[in-house]
Amino acid sequence: QVQLVESGGGLVQAGGSLRLSCAASGRTFSSYDMGWFRQGSGKEREFVGVIRGSGTYTAYADSVKGRFTISRDNAKNMVFLQMNSLKPEDTAVYYCAARNLYVSNNFDYWGQGTQVTVSS
Repeated sequence: QVQLVESGGGLVQAGGSLRLSCAASGRTFSSYDMGWFRQGSGKEREFVGVIRGSGTYTAYADSVKGRFTISRDNAKNMVFLQMNSLKPEDTAVYYCAARNLYVSNNFDYWGQGTQVTVSS
């Protein structure tokens, strides 16, 4: 079992930056891929990016590539989403999620989400 808690959301002007954090419980954090997803009002949840357990591989949605960066600190059971050059269309609730590829291809563990609002 993994429990996830996001933090760091808020209101920012377009062009600004925010750094989201996700704290994870458990002793095998490095065994989990960590993903970031977002859901805007009235929209479907969408993939933002993922980082492998080792931290050596990341992948991003085209909409955020070059602006967002995912990193992790396995010693502290933390994953981060650095968001730069924010746009109003980045406004959404952001969720971190975990999956253990030895068990499932699905992200089975989710945080409660943190709101990011980008004003124009």
